[in-house]
Amino acid sequence: MTILLTLWFFFQFLIGFNLVFPGLLYLLWKLTHRRRVTGFATSHPDYAIIVTAYQFTNSLPGVVQSVLALDYDNYLVYIVADNCDISGLDFNSDKVVLLRPPNVLGSNTKSHFYAMSQFKRNHDFLTIIDSDNLVNSSYIAHLNRTFSEGYDAVQGLRAAKNLNGTIACLDAARDIYYHFYDGKLLYETGSSATLSGSGMAFSCALYRVFLKENDVKGAGFDKVLQAWILKKNKRIAFNEYAIVYDEKTSKSDQLVQQRSRWINTWFKYFRLGFDILFLGARNFSKNQILFGITLLRPPLFIFLFLSFLLFLINVITGYYTVAIVWILALLTFVVFFLVSLLSSKTDKRIYQSLINIPQFVFYQILSLLKSKNANKISVATKHYHIDDTELKQREK
Repeated sequence: MTILLTLWFFFQFLIGFNLVFPGLLYLLWKLTHRRRVTGFATSHPDYAIIVTAYQFTNSLPGVVQSVLALDYDNYLVYIVADNCDISGLDFNSDKVVLLRPPNVLGSNTKSHFYAMSQFKRNHDFLTIIDSDNLVNSSYIAHLNRTFSEGYDAVQGLRAAKNLNGTIACLDAARDIYYHFYDGKLLYETGSSATLSGSGMAFSCALYRVFLKENDVKGAGFDKVLQAWILKKNKRIAFNEYAIVYDEKTSKSDQLVQQRSRWINTWFKYFRLGFDILFLGARNFSKNQILFGITLLRPPLFIFLFLSFLLFLINVITGYYTVAIVWILALLTFVVFFLVSLLSSKTDKRIYQSLINIPQFVFYQILSLLKSKNANKISVATKHYHIDDTELKQREK
């Protein structure tokens, strides 16, 4: 009985640690980070901008228009229109290379590999953009500054392109939280930023080796990629000024399908966190240790739901002291979640949406129930948002 009770409290500790980890990371950041040098690099390397689309092309004109407005000119755009009808696409620019693979690829990494096989020249760096993204005009210039510091991998910041409705606002709040702790703070405390699937950039040499060594099928290539980089004890930098505007999920059915794929991916690849954590302990590497801990953390809604459940169990079973500890841990999480929002340029609509978090968690639970069969769901995400002028206001 004593052993079972010990295991029970140890399990509670593992879940509760996720509530206080943001606060611990914030304190470590305050104690160790240094103000970074601003400004742009004087070098002018050659970039390949890879834009991937699957089935749908309606948002491609917008992303291409935003890329062609960059205040940087040494680049080419490679659009991989996988399983798409491209008869209506005409970008009328010698900087845009439109590619339609002869066979359906159905994979991000296969689309990237195909684009690289079609490179018109020997690019120095590449950056990956989703078809629903828009880029800030200084996106490449900011990436270039970070690459000039010697990094081979950089994650930019994915800001919300749209805030049309409660779901989109809560989705944006989640992104702000992750970018702050898993991006900015992890990187500035000496570890690495997690990768977000788009708005990320690499040296072409590094990414080419990754594609040759890893055949990633289905969703989650960014999870495999970041683990591969960390196992080499390289760091993934984070640049909060290299901004891509990402379309936020606005419909509940779309949210459930998207999140079911993401949850499936976490269960498939979270074990990589153990590999990196143990490797970090052996190497005495803060980079690997902090990153390994981060990869082992369950999705946000899972550890929040479990935390409330464990709090209730302790109340029912009479462990009131432990229940009080859970309340303090939950309050700590709430405080540091708000810190992430207050530390960013957070739209007031996002704050107003927070009251609907229980509804958002409910949709996430539905996603969890569907996650087992997530690989049977189409990899394409249909987007509904029409771009508006608020993006121009955000850039000013």
